[in-house]
Amino acid sequence: MAPKLDIKTYQGNIINNKLVPTPTTRHSLDPATDQPLYEVPVATKEDLDAAVNAARKAFKPWSLKPFSERANLILKFADAIESCRDDFEQLLTQEQGKPLTLSKTETDCALLWLRTFATMQIKDEVLVEDDEKIIYSTHPPIGVCAGIVPWNWPILLGVGKLGPALITGNTFIMKPSPYTPYCDLKLGELAMDIFPPGVVQVLSGDDNLGPWITEHPGIDKVAFTGSIATGKLVAASCAKTLKRYVLELGGNDAAIVCEDVDIDKCLPKIAMMSFLNSGQICMLTKRIYIHESIYDTFRDKMVDFTKSNIKTGAGTEKDVVVGPVQNKMQFDKVKDMYSQIEAQRWKTALAGSVGESRNGYFITPAIIDNPPEDSRIVQEEPFGPIVPLLKWRNEDDAIDRANALKTGLGASVWSKDLDRAERMARRLEAGRCRLAGTRNLGLVWSGGWRV
Repeated sequence: MAPKLDIKTYQGNIINNKLVPTPTTRHSLDPATDQPLYEVPVATKEDLDAAVNAARKAFKPWSLKPFSERANLILKFADAIESCRDDFEQLLTQEQGKPLTLSKTETDCALLWLRTFATMQIKDEVLVEDDEKIIYSTHPPIGVCAGIVPWNWPILLGVGKLGPALITGNTFIMKPSPYTPYCDLKLGELAMDIFPPGVVQVLSGDDNLGPWITEHPGIDKVAFTGSIATGKLVAASCAKTLKRYVLELGGNDAAIVCEDVDIDKCLPKIAMMSFLNSGQICMLTKRIYIHESIYDTFRDKMVDFTKSNIKTGAGTEKDVVVGPVQNKMQFDKVKDMYSQIEAQRWKTALAGSVGESRNGYFITPAIIDNPPEDSRIVQEEPFGPIVPLLKWRNEDDAIDRANALKTGLGASVWSKDLDRAERMARRLEAGRCRLAGTRNLGLVWSGGWRV
């Protein structure tokens, strides 16, 4: 029988393999009901200092462990998560709002990532070798790493920061989003039984904790996923102590659909990649450029598919694809974007709606029909279930428009002619470009072109 997680009780932050209570607690809200969830700790500066001191003390012995020992502990951690996956998936849907099916996918991906990280040994590279000398390039661990985790993928992006830090010999402090602290705290509780003290620690806090982390002189590197605006603050804060940082920020990914595609085959993938997780994924398709010769057919079929297959509701309901928007702040931002439909007289292929009549933060998908290129829905990332369809006539025009924004996280090209698709993809200014719906694999490097 699989072990059970107590998903309702949070006795403290995970510091040096102990549960450390705090003077103050807080709770997050279930986005499907707008009702309070469970009380969690609010870290103090003293808690952060204690965690950093423990991480620094643990760094040397951890970094000197053989790669195989670190890998085996990461694999053991993955096994522990898998043994409790039903509880994690229930808790993830409760705190984040995503459908249970997507919570299962997130858990699957997190396990794949951890097990992949356990194979990723970065070996020394011989640059020069002759009778007189050997010159190596090495990649030593740098010390204490911190991960600031967003609210859209708390498990996946939590382990996505933890795994690379640990396998390369660093110690790690995780800060969950105040909106979604629960799963990450439970990850920390599992880690207490697997890793040596100080190697993995989890601190839940309020909005003060992030700046304390980025400014702390005892932290050597910060990995942050979140908005462009907050990313700028993180970069400026890290600069005060000249610590390294990795930022994974907003996206406004373009999909270019060529005239030769099999619409019935590619459209379900494109539609799902527009509305998955209620549009709250940085690398979702946010702009769909469709060749003018197939535009009307594609638009009408996308509307029909969305009406028939993309159900909105609580994540625990059967066949739901679009759960609630995760929090009130984001709900209001998406509502504001929806208000522009009428204010700017955008033509809609599918109007969508904002669920003001029920508890929770529900918004149904909207499809905007060929809005102006300078409109907000094209220029800004909505981070909600709303997507514009746009016409293009020639490749140069489509590529120039796809490249016109400040963001360059991802993109996709859809064509039966893979040579053509690759040629177009090489001109797109995006960190990762999919051809005809191919998926990223665990060992593929991923990053943004710009912000």
